[in-house]
Amino acid sequence: MASRSKTRNLQVFDTQLHADTVEWCPVSANHDLLACGTYQLQGGVGDEHASSSRTGRLYLFEFGQGTQVSPLSELQRLDTAAILDLKWCHVPLAGRAVLGVAAATGELQLYALSDRQVGGRGLRTLSSLQVGAERLALSLDWSTGRLDSDVRVVCSDSAGGVSVLALADSALLTLSQWTAHDYEAWISAFSYWDTQLVYSGGDDCKLKGWDLRAGPSHPTFTSKRHSMGVCSVHSSPHREHVLATGSYDEQVLLWDGRNMQRPLSESPVGGGVWRLKWHPTEQHLLLAACMHNDFHILHCQQALDGGGGACPVVASYVLHNSLAYGADWSRLSLQAPAPCPPLLVEPKNSPWDGGGHLKIQYESPTTSFDTSLEDDVGRYIPEANAAPPCSSAQETPSLSCLLASCSFYDHMLHVWRWDWAPEEAPQEPERSGPGSSSG
Repeated sequence: MASRSKTRNLQVFDTQLHADTVEWCPVSANHDLLACGTYQLQGGVGDEHASSSRTGRLYLFEFGQGTQVSPLSELQRLDTAAILDLKWCHVPLAGRAVLGVAAATGELQLYALSDRQVGGRGLRTLSSLQVGAERLALSLDWSTGRLDSDVRVVCSDSAGGVSVLALADSALLTLSQWTAHDYEAWISAFSYWDTQLVYSGGDDCKLKGWDLRAGPSHPTFTSKRHSMGVCSVHSSPHREHVLATGSYDEQVLLWDGRNMQRPLSESPVGGGVWRLKWHPTEQHLLLAACMHNDFHILHCQQALDGGGGACPVVASYVLHNSLAYGADWSRLSLQAPAPCPPLLVEPKNSPWDGGGHLKIQYESPTTSFDTSLEDDVGRYIPEANAAPPCSSAQETPSLSCLLASCSFYDHMLHVWRWDWAPEEAPQEPERSGPGSSSG
């Protein structure tokens, strides 16, 4: 499918500690909030398994659309244990947005959003529970991707364990817990369509399904289709039975949960797939954080409609200089790109003559960090003189998305937008596929 696609960086933030997870708030009144977690290993190799040697920081940001420069504002930072994963509950609990954090202490921690007397909105500790001794909590997922009843959390850990927890009177309690994998259980996730079904992926190269009604003594399936550790699992909130998985083997697989013998699609993305996120409203778009190979957006319509084949990459974000770990879509509706303004008269002593194209210079933050504008021959363009982006009516994108991503060793958080204008609007298929009414 031919299309016009453009990514543009909006802001970069140095998290100081290694950044590995990021998520926009899905609760409607707080779509402008972004949480970011960091992980820092302190000490030598001998401290590798000591939880006290791992420190972290939890950031809360606010995104302001009306701000042309630096739209992302830091609201709060909390020094914590190292953070491996974080996810917001999709619905408010007791009227408040709640953030779950998987920590290196082996704890699942919950934070509630509240209004502070100074500084506006902020996070306060709500509850925590240790899922096991001498282990790291590695991932979590909420059962609320589609349904807001029976709120539960699933958490996986470095000992291969999976735990399902509930929240009662603001306190976490364990409903079930079992050993799911021989090595690290990198990921755990609910089926958003039947929250009694849980998926897990581990360093033993296995993807497994579990039915909580039958108990966790035996998995409902075990797939070895991935050839390396399974790092990411995400249930589609749009189409029943559809599941996306990612692995160190650099493959994104799409599945119909009714037939886990063979995937619907296999897409090589050139880097270990640490996180996958379905778009919150566009059912065919899948965001992939590909560790050694940047961030990519896949268009999955053909595969989901039963056509097979790899999902084409319709956009890539390549401005990070380190491991691509965290990524998420915002639910904010972005303002349309501004129309072309009248040409401005250059200042008499401007170092730029207006010729050539603009490019962004990006230096590694491990040495020095800056973003600047240059012309084709490398001359610096002051921001006041840089021509603003413009678009004609014919170039107005049919979809504009706000995203956030973070990378590890260069400890960077990026906020960026993606404008996409398919030249041909996809037609709704008539044949049945995963999640169709006739399926």
